[in-house]
Amino acid sequence: MTWLRNPRVFVAPGLVLVLVAIGGRFTLDRAGFVDLAWVDLRVIGLIIALVVLVVDIARRPRAEGGRRREGWLVVTVLFFLFQIASGLWAPQASRVGPQTLDLCLMGALTLAYYLYTVGDPEVVVRTTFLLFFIAAVVFALAALFINGPGEQGRYSAFGGGPNVFVRIEILGVISAVALYLFTRRVLPLLVVPLFLLAAVLSGSRAGLLAGVAVGGVALLKIRHRLRAGPVAAAGVALVAATAAVWAFAPPAFTNLFQDRFVEQTVEQHYLSDRTDIWQAAWRLAVEHPVAGAGLDGFYGLVGVNQGVEYPHNYVLGVAAEGGAIGIGLLATAIVLWSLTVRRGGARPQMTGLAVAAAVFVALSSLFSGDYYDARLAWLFAALAAAAAVAPARPAAPLPVPVPEMSAPEHPAPELPAADLPAADLPAAEREPVQR
Repeated sequence: MTWLRNPRVFVAPGLVLVLVAIGGRFTLDRAGFVDLAWVDLRVIGLIIALVVLVVDIARRPRAEGGRRREGWLVVTVLFFLFQIASGLWAPQASRVGPQTLDLCLMGALTLAYYLYTVGDPEVVVRTTFLLFFIAAVVFALAALFINGPGEQGRYSAFGGGPNVFVRIEILGVISAVALYLFTRRVLPLLVVPLFLLAAVLSGSRAGLLAGVAVGGVALLKIRHRLRAGPVAAAGVALVAATAAVWAFAPPAFTNLFQDRFVEQTVEQHYLSDRTDIWQAAWRLAVEHPVAGAGLDGFYGLVGVNQGVEYPHNYVLGVAAEGGAIGIGLLATAIVLWSLTVRRGGARPQMTGLAVAAAVFVALSSLFSGDYYDARLAWLFAALAAAAAVAPARPAAPLPVPVPEMSAPEHPAPELPAADLPAADLPAAEREPVQR
């Protein structure tokens, strides 16, 4: 009950920050309030979270231990600031204002979540994965029973795109594994088939490929600890679930799989024009090698004429709009972060799970999305770094038992008065002193 009365961190900042990160660019016009479409809920949510976080940090006890390795965070902030400053030399048609707001919010979200996590990494990591697990369940059920299939028969939820939807679902799989490792309860793993079904129905080939890559590396690292029995049982269950879904699924499910993954990918080698977009971004990077074309320069010079919003590749976008300076800052931040989380610190398991989530979103960002769509990668990167650098909580000292004083089994015999020293005799029996 001590934690409830005086928690090391408040729950409210983490809850609001996760909602802001998951919600994306959700505006009130999607909920039917057209007149309030100008209200940016991200700004309101982030302000509330920062106010509560400041109160939370002010009440925390002074941190013990030496300096934390936070060089990656300093370089990351410099990277965001450079991207914002590059709006000064952006083309006329660039959307500098909205892009600047996105970068400010993403930088504040990354910094705030790092400061929040270092207060109590164990609690924050557990809470984060629990929130993403719940979010994945809600998104999957909403996509299947409320929103239904959208364009090209692909599924998504709450007005977001399929590429964002698949990230939430794969993060739900990672969260289910994390909750199982934290609690040793099988219940979270039973929801994994729902997440996998929703991820496949998103039709996002890049997101699924990134999930398979992260999962394969994770299995490779723990291959010596796997037992043949549980692995075989999991494989049989997965095959049975897949066969059952394929046999009883409605035509919308099977048609999506046939069109998206078999015909378009295997037979037609259709990549959604990604190669043409990447070539255009690369040419822009070559033409502006030092400082890039400026913030949203890809849209201002290429996309505005071709109807393309962004390069659909985070690294190519930075190279085209930030040049060698932007790529150098991004690479430095990644290297310093990798060195920070490499050994996992005092919590290798928690750090490794957060790293897996960050790497998954980062890999997905190499195929789709703009800068702000990579916010979950930065959030989990901050979570992993904080879990790695925060010192372990000192163990409470064990109480030292104090032996009770008991009367001796054989008390000392009482001496007769004649044998007692004069000082111990009663006053009446003492001999008078001769002067």
